Amino acid sequence: MLRDALWMTPERALAYRNILLVAQALAAVFLVASSHGGLDFDNRPLGTDFVSFWTASKIALSDGPGRVYDTTVHLAAQREAFGGTPLNYTAFFYPPLFLLICLPLALLPYGWALIGWLSVTGALLLAALGRLVRGHVLAALAFPAVWLNMAHGQNGFLTAALFAGATWNLEARPILAGVLLGCLSYKPHFLLMVPVVLIVGARWRSAAAAAATAGTMCVLSVALLGTAPWFGFFTNSALAREALERGMVGNYKMQSLFAAIRVFDGSLTVAYMAQALLALAVAAVLAWLCRKAPSRETIGAALAAATLLASPFLLVYDFVLLAVPLLWIWRDARTTGFLPWEKTVLIAGFFMPLISSEAAFWLHFPMAPLVVLAVFASVVRRGMRPISL
Repeated sequence: MLRDALWMTPERALAYRNILLVAQALAAVFLVASSHGGLDFDNRPLGTDFVSFWTASKIALSDGPGRVYDTTVHLAAQREAFGGTPLNYTAFFYPPLFLLICLPLALLPYGWALIGWLSVTGALLLAALGRLVRGHVLAALAFPAVWLNMAHGQNGFLTAALFAGATWNLEARPILAGVLLGCLSYKPHFLLMVPVVLIVGARWRSAAAAAATAGTMCVLSVALLGTAPWFGFFTNSALAREALERGMVGNYKMQSLFAAIRVFDGSLTVAYMAQALLALAVAAVLAWLCRKAPSRETIGAALAAATLLASPFLLVYDFVLLAVPLLWIWRDARTTGFLPWEKTVLIAGFFMPLISSEAAFWLHFPMAPLVVLAVFASVVRRGMRPISL
């Protein structure tokens, strides 16, 4: 039943996809329809996390970029945007590189800015996935991480788009790949595994382009925003680490091995050691895979899964990136046939973002690291077989 999952026929897969797509769409409609003044039924802003992006832009444009990282100012601006409603603080832990991207957002009212943000970044993701998503657009749209990213108003679409675009172009357009990786430096903890691919694969042009792009963005941020945001960012980095270590976001909401250890009441030392060992092991396997020189799409799928395993700071909307290995496995398996356990891994990976937080909270079963590790192993195993393009 699990080894071959013969019960999951194409017809059933299609039916489950449609059910999930309709159910999530109806939930989104309910969320919007039941809102009032931009707040949902639980008195949270629609697009929850997006409020930090939008208010960061608002503060930068009105009070000056140096005030963005003042948590008191930021919280007051968030509450003011919703008529003084006593909202909880939504942190802005991103470097000023991301503030450059957010800067135009407050030129639009909150609701239109949220719609524009999700539409543009979503379109970029579909374009970056290219032929990998061709014929599977509805399956990609049914992926729960897509809807969770929209519900949070987060940057999962943009992160996955830059990631996919970079890895797909490593061989054919190495400079473009490097530029896209450099743009991804707004989320530096998602670049932990990238040096492995660039160094082991001797992709020096991509590495140089990535460094030059990140450096240019830093210079541009100082030229446009000044140095105050950088001082604010480094000051707030201590708060970001505290949020991780003290479970201020909620260990059950975090999806990393670090958080899983903390759910089981493991110490910080054990959690950090386990996360570091996992990252080193995944890096070693990724390096070995690169030396075997499989296709760029194999490397891209493996790198995406490895990235999700390496970072201790990981949330459900980040699993948009998991669509890359899942789509790659699905597309190739339809041509060459499914390997043992592969269907089960795909099913688990597809549904996991929808239930992982609840499983960690109610059942004390943080499943995400196990599922992502299984996806990574499946990519490596399939990557060493002949690939149909």
